[in-house]
Parts: sequence; C-alpha cells; structure tokens
Amino acid sequence: MNDAEPNNSGSIDILIDECVKASRLLGGDQSLVLHGGGNTSVKAPFLDITGAVIDALYVKGSGWDLASIEAPGFAPLPLQRMHALLELEQLSDADMMRELSAARLDPVAPQPSVEALLHAYLPHQSVLHSHADLILTLTNLRDGDSLVREVFGDRVIYVPYVMPGFELAREVKRRWETEGNSSIIGMVLMNHGLFTFAETAEVAYANHIGLIGEVETYLASVPASEREAAAAVPHICATELAKLRHQLSEVAGRPMILSRDTSPETLSFVGRNDLADVAGRGPVTPDHVIRTKRTPMIGQDISAYATDYRGYFDENKDRAASPVTMLDPAPRVVLDPSIGMLTAGIQAKDAAIANDIYRHTMAVISTCEDRLGGWVPLSADHLFDVEYWDLEQAKLRLSGPPPSMAGQIGVVTGSASGIGKACAAALLDRGAAVIGMDIADDVELAFDGPAWCGIKVDITDADAHREALATGIDRFGGVDIVVMAAGIFGASTPIGDLEADDWRRVMSVNVDAVAEALRQLHPILVLSPVGGRVAMIGSKNVSAPGAGAAAYSASKAALTQLARVAAIEWAADGIRVNTVHPDAVFDTGLWTDDLLASRAEKYGLTVDGYKRRNLLQTEVTTAVVGEAVALLCSDSFAATTGAQIPIDGGNERTI
Repeated sequence: MNDAEPNNSGSIDILIDECVKASRLLGGDQSLVLHGGGNTSVKAPFLDITGAVIDALYVKGSGWDLASIEAPGFAPLPLQRMHALLELEQLSDADMMRELSAARLDPVAPQPSVEALLHAYLPHQSVLHSHADLILTLTNLRDGDSLVREVFGDRVIYVPYVMPGFELAREVKRRWETEGNSSIIGMVLMNHGLFTFAETAEVAYANHIGLIGEVETYLASVPASEREAAAAVPHICATELAKLRHQLSEVAGRPMILSRDTSPETLSFVGRNDLADVAGRGPVTPDHVIRTKRTPMIGQDISAYATDYRGYFDENKDRAASPVTMLDPAPRVVLDPSIGMLTAGIQAKDAAIANDIYRHTMAVISTCEDRLGGWVPLSADHLFDVEYWDLEQAKLRLSGPPPSMAGQIGVVTGSASGIGKACAAALLDRGAAVIGMDIADDVELAFDGPAWCGIKVDITDADAHREALATGIDRFGGVDIVVMAAGIFGASTPIGDLEADDWRRVMSVNVDAVAEALRQLHPILVLSPVGGRVAMIGSKNVSAPGAGAAAYSASKAALTQLARVAAIEWAADGIRVNTVHPDAVFDTGLWTDDLLASRAEKYGLTVDGYKRRNLLQTEVTTAVVGEAVALLCSDSFAATTGAQIPIDGGNERTI
C-alpha cells in the first residue's frame, strides 16, 4: 500500500471546504443518498497545538447529513494510527469504535464514521461513498457481479457484500493489493453502494456521477416493461386508518405516526400481482433496515406480521456476538392496494424518512424484477446482522430519547395566529404532530417541518371540516389531542342594539362549529392509543361577563357547558375534556399598540402595568396559555376531566 501524501502546500480549509461542497452535492440528490446515508472524506494536514503537522483523515462524523454537512461535521484522525489498526487480524466493532473515538485529533469532533478505516486505506486524497439507486439496482440481481463488470470494465473494483466496518475495510485492502492500480476510479460494493476517489473532491465527484451515468446509459438500452397502470386513489374511511394506527401502536408499545401515500407510482407498485413476493424479499441495502424493517407488511393483519417478525428474530438471534433484545415487531411500511402505502414512525419525521426510502425501494425493485431478470436482495440473516448491529442502532440513538408527546397527533383550530398558534407551537415543541385548521390563508405556512399539516378551512362548514380532518388523518393516521381555539368576539354592542345576524355568527363559530367538530372527532378519539384529550379555549367572560359582549360571553358559556357534558359522556371512552379560561392576553392581532396605549392611559397605567393588571401582576401571553394547554393535554393531567382552569394571573371577579 502506498501511504497517502496530503497536499501540504494547499490550505487545510480549502481542502475541507472542497470536501464539504462535494458532500453536499451528493447529499442533495436523493437518488444518491437518503437521510444520513453515505460518507465522504479528505486527507489533509492537521496542525496540532504545538505547531506539529500530522497527516490526517477528515471523515464524515456520525449524526451529520451529507446534504447539510459543514466543516465541523468531519472528524480528524491520524492516518498512521488508522493504517496500524488495519494491520490487525481481528478487531471487534466495540474495539474499533473505541479506537476511532480515542484517536480523534480534536476531542470535540463527532464520532467518526464506521467506514473510517476504509477511507483511510484508499490511497487518494478525496473519497466519496453513496448508496446510489442505480448502483443498488445493478447489485441486487442474481448475476449482479457480472453485470457490474460488463458495465464498468476494469475501472472499478468489485467487492462482494461484507458487513460494514473492520471486515469490509480488510476486504477492500486485500482486493486493492491485488487489483488496485492508477486506472481504478471506483469500487462497487454489492448491496451497499459506490465509492469513488481522486486527488481532488471535484474529480472524485465527477467520477461518481460519471459511473452512475454509465448505468443510466446501460439501462436505456434495456427494453422497458409494461408498467402496471396506477389505480384510482382508493377511498378509506378516516376511522379505518385510525383503527389501523391503534393496532400498530399497540404492537409497537407506544403511539406511532402513520402516514399515507397514494402517489401514482405507489399505487402502481401496490397493484402488482406479485406484490407479496417481491416486496417480501428485503430492502435495497441493509442500511435501510433500521428505518423500514426487513420487509413491509402486505395487507392489514398486524398480528400476523408481528408473529412473523418474532419468528425472524428467534431464527437469527444466536448470530449476534452477545445477547440482543428484540426490537418492537410493528411494521414501518404497509402496502395494500385498498390503501396505498403507509409508513410508520415514532415521530412524523421518522414516517417521512421511511416513506422516502421505500419510494426509492419500489423503483429499484421494479427495475430489477421487470427489466433485469429478477430482484435478489441480501438474505434475512445478513439483514438481521445489520438490524441488530449496535453501531447501526447508535445512529438512531444520536438524536436522544423521543420527546414527551412523540407519536401523538393534535388537531388545533384557529391555529394561524394568537392562542391557537401558541397551542400548536407548544404541542410541536413536545414532539406531537399537529393538524392545524384556520380560515386564514397563511395557516399552511404557520410552521415548517413534517410534523405540521396546516389546512385552510372554514370550521362552520361541516363538510369542509370533515374533508380537512380526513386530509390530516391521511397525513398522520389519527387524532389524540383536540384544542378548540378558533373563536370570534363579534361586534361590541349593547343587547338592545344587537343584530340577530351578529349573534348567530358568533354562536356559529364559537359553539355550533365546535359541537359539530366534536361529533366528527369522537369516533377518532375513541381509537387513540393514548386516550383522547380535548382542551376548550373558554374565556374569563364565562364567570365575569362584560357589557357589550353578550354574544361572546354567552357563546363561551355555552362552550363551557358543552365541554362539561362531553367530559361526562366521553369518560367511559377514556377521553378527557377540560376548559381553560384565559383573560387579558394582549399579544394577539386584536390588540394594537395604539389600543393598548389608550387603554393603559384610561386606567392611569403604563402599557406594561396595564398588561399586568391582575393579582399576580404577571403578563399573560399566548405562549403562557399554549404551555398550559399542552400540559393539560399531557399525561401529567391523566386523572383530570371536566375541569375549568383560569389563566388570567388572578382576577377578583372570577375568584
């Protein structure tokens, strides 16, 4: 082996920046890298605190995503130490990771990639590794090795599947010693992916894209098969999805998000006559098994799937070097022609990741099976090794324990602004997924991320609300939490001047729409795996009404009574219903700076003093109300229903 000779004349920062750029190019293309997959490196000098120059490998650290990686995401390791480790005949996973961790030249750098030794061995300055769909297509075939050689000739080294880590690095070392030469620009690892390398990141990336392009050219010469026509989007009742989520959550041992996909590509795949056969063979690469399980569930028999998974575990558990505990046996992907595809996760982002991965999996399977002679993934025993490999599970543990409301799903009305938006924010902060409903145009963009589903809807339109609810349940699988925050004040008018239409409009939004929403939500809440929780946003006006607010005060009083009756009726279903009564919440659109100033002047107070005009002399903000509502909907109040809680800083009129 020829030791790498880093370009000491070049700037270390420039070399790392070039690696960052190439990494992001790879990571930004989901056909090359998905959700934390792949790794990259550059060999460059490391200047230690004494000024000594150490030949080093900067390799992607665990927990970093190639699409967004920055310079601190690369762990510097001494090349001499890496080469010494590769001379060992054996090295356990635990010992390897301990040695890599201890060898870091910067102790605050992330833990190095499990592929660090492989990167260190290759005698090139820049090394890039992806799980490109087209490469995985070639390597999941019965004669994949022959096809790799046919497409690439002698410009790549073919490496049969070997478990990632020390053994793979040693296998690459053995093959490079006999096959490596200056014309080699890459390695194809069966069922794993592609490595390319060069003296610059730019050329390594060009080699990467070039080789993948050659596969694309080859496939263009292979006759395309007749693709199954996508069926019409099947209708499924929201309660059926909620029931399936309930069953899946029971098997998983925790509430789960369940997201539905009915894209044309998905419906075409689930409509295959051989669906159970091809989908049941395994994933395109072992790395995906921690996100999708070994196989999807075909149909809706979760109990049978769990039984099969337990059998798979029992059959393979003795392969592990030390005793292993079975992971939950719930599926992460569900395929059913009457539904489409469902993907499950502890949080919405996990379900989204499983969806992304399996959409790519379906495309690879279809190409292999329909155009290249048959889909042949790794055997179950190899997949078990990776699924129960502690180094693979460590990727999931990097994010820490799930938030307190992970897997739970809330519906929040009036969520584009004010108290409703604050309630949605508090639930999202605790890890819940939220279906936000509001008549405002900007509700869809009120929050970012996969856990938010904002839907513009007039909640006084029962049919529109039903459709919005179905959309939200398609997105997340059910409902556990309901926060009824939508409301209007109406015209401030004495009863003698109150118009009937004004009265009815306030009642329609504040009471009638809520009663209808509860009627629609009840069968979904009954199926909550954690027990339904409902929070009504009442008002101080229920117990202390003011002049000119007849419609508003009466509507909130009626809302409170509705909540009390629901608490009585729904307790047997395990659903809690409580009401909060905020007052003097001034950080909403109703209160302008001028209005606050005029009110404060009327009472001879500063604006800040006016905001704190309560017994505790505290400011009541929308965030304060949102936090209280989220807490009320948490397990901390599992024994509370039918309660009315003031959030007003203390008011003599209500006390």
